Amino acid sequence: MGSEDLSDASVTVVGGGFGGLSAACYLADSGADVTLLEKNEQMGGRASTLEREGFRFDMGPSWYLMPDVFERFFGQFDREPSDYYELEHLDPHYKIFFKDGDEVEIPSDPTLAADVFEEYEEDGAEKLRRYLDASEDNYELAMDNFIYKDRSRARDWLDPSVLRAAPVGLQLLGSMEDYVHDRFENSKLRQILQYTLVFLGGSPKNTPALYNLMSHVDFNLGVYYPEGGMTGVADSVAEMARELGVETHTGVEVRRVRDGGRVVETNEGDFRADATVSDADYAHFELDVLEDHQRAYDESYWESRTYAPSAFLVYWGVEGDVDALEHHTLVLPDDWDQHFAKIFDSPGWPMDPAYYLCVPSQTDDDVAPDGHSNLFVLVPIASDLEDNPKIRERYKNKILDDIAENTGAELHDRIVVEETFCVDDFSERYNSYKGTALGLAHTLTQTALLRPSYRSSKVERLYYTGSFTNPGIGVPMCLVSGEHTANAVKNDL
Repeated sequence: MGSEDLSDASVTVVGGGFGGLSAACYLADSGADVTLLEKNEQMGGRASTLEREGFRFDMGPSWYLMPDVFERFFGQFDREPSDYYELEHLDPHYKIFFKDGDEVEIPSDPTLAADVFEEYEEDGAEKLRRYLDASEDNYELAMDNFIYKDRSRARDWLDPSVLRAAPVGLQLLGSMEDYVHDRFENSKLRQILQYTLVFLGGSPKNTPALYNLMSHVDFNLGVYYPEGGMTGVADSVAEMARELGVETHTGVEVRRVRDGGRVVETNEGDFRADATVSDADYAHFELDVLEDHQRAYDESYWESRTYAPSAFLVYWGVEGDVDALEHHTLVLPDDWDQHFAKIFDSPGWPMDPAYYLCVPSQTDDDVAPDGHSNLFVLVPIASDLEDNPKIRERYKNKILDDIAENTGAELHDRIVVEETFCVDDFSERYNSYKGTALGLAHTLTQTALLRPSYRSSKVERLYYTGSFTNPGIGVPMCLVSGEHTANAVKNDL
């Protein structure tokens, strides 16, 4: 076993997303000399910022969920989130417009949320309480046994605590769709309990029932807005990394890795260290950076995986208010199966899309000029779809019409700033395989130890972190991934 003291070691971290930043913090805190290289102009990976004419947009993640994970992360370094940013608890958590004309707000108080469920289904309140009790139990079981503890190898699953949890786990290997349908009859309540699967890159049909734990995250732990948005959180982690001694560089693009992971070739010259940690897109790094003999997974492996959706994003700065919309707003069709089918089964642009609207200017006055609103729309779409300016323009107008029809927010004639971001941009800006917005979906065959490994099996001192690895997709999970990867490096050096 290696030592917790890495004062004689050096590590190069490739990629300044949350996984890379997290790994860099843990390694530097153990004494290592850490250099972090980011190809873009900002730290944060997908948590980038777009600034135009007084508007500031979070380009990527916009939901601050699982505050306990952030508190634990900063606490590992004798800090707390409030040392860097303040949080505002959103109430309501979000609003949903159903395309049959119905609308509902989910309040921050779970008791009041239960009242909402009672309106839609007999004994709906009690059913929700039971559902959330189970969700909380599953959350605590998962976090204690499978998230914070690294179980990336088969032998890790022989631990007595895992065996004790097995009976519960076996019940949760079915699909989320079946799990929710067994407990609720109303189709709208089923959608409310499953929309978070989009954050995991899956659909109700292909995501394990274990992820009902996301309802505990949603209803009980709460939805927050961090000061400065999610980019503010990324900036804070980067600031802490530098306080811990990490040397950060932007505009540095990695071209090759050689000498068993000890030398990283870049456009700014060679960086030498005892080990390399990659937070770049895993498939890109293996296929485009490594040579054939260095690859642990070949092209056929990556081609056979199930990827989380890409996204069609439009960032709008508009004149006036958009009072019909909350900070977080969902617009859902009566039947969303056809939308998921267009992502996973027969890829194409969805004709009756489910989508998400974020209006941070409802909470934060600093993201838009006076008298204006800041919002973006995110439509989950299949990765690797054809993407060109004509398609974007046509689909943008379709979404504008859909927003007006289903929410009452008429934006057409008030737009003063507009930027789109889609499949090709994910590929270009983030080297994202097939233009996925998130990475590998959380299907049953791509969960836990079935995700790609932290350690390269072909390059002695090469490691990986981020959303392709365990525990998976999402900012909190990437923070945990960085910890596991740092531990692997510490054990090996």
